[in-house]
Formats: sequence, C-alpha cells, structure tokens
Amino acid sequence: QVQLVESGGGLVQPGGSLRLSCVFSGSTLDDYAIGWFHQAPGKEREGVSCISGSDGGTYYPYYIDSVKDRFTISRDKAKNTVYLAMNDVKPEDAAVYFCAAAARCGTAPQEFVYWGQGTQVTVSS
Repeated sequence: QVQLVESGGGLVQPGGSLRLSCVFSGSTLDDYAIGWFHQAPGKEREGVSCISGSDGGTYYPYYIDSVKDRFTISRDKAKNTVYLAMNDVKPEDAAVYFCAAAARCGTAPQEFVYWGQGTQVTVSS
C-alpha cells in the first residue's frame, strides 16, 4: 500500500524560504507522478506543482503560474522523497500542503489516488 508522509511546514516570513518533503513508501517511486496541492481555509484544494514518474530516467516538472520561478519540485530516488522548495514565499501561499501520487501528472485532486496527511505552512511577519 502506497503511503505518503509530508513534513517541513511551519512559520515563514514573507519573502522567506521553506522546503517541504514527501516521503514515499509501499511501491516504486519511479512509477508514480507526485503532485503537491495546497488548501487554504474555505477554499478548494488546488494543484501547485507536479513531477512526473521516470520516463527513461527523465522527470518532467509542472507548476501553476503563481509559483513559477519561486517554487521548485524535485525528487530523490535514493531517499524515496519528493521535495517542494518554496522561495520568496507570499502571504497567499499560506495553506495546508499535501503531496499525492498518481500514474501521471494532472491538475485535479480527483486524478490522484494516494494522499499524505498534509503539513501546514503559515506566512506571517
């Protein structure tokens, strides 16, 4: 059974940086696309970034426009971990962040089968 565990959330000042981690277990990470979603209070869960499974050793990252050039998604096969590096964090980035696994990247939460429990990111000075 695939399991995902997020960590790395916390309090960050506007303009600051944070790195979220998603540890994957129960199957082969290379076979899955891993997406990061965020959900603020009263709002729907939204896809932020996704990285594909292995395509002959190549991985393809995707980002929504609001985080392009600020967030970087990466994966460490040896550690079975996917990261989301958040730079120049803005107040609107505050949310619970979830990682999720699917056969391929997509934008809708319904496209992802396995989910972590989430990690809170708070942005405040």
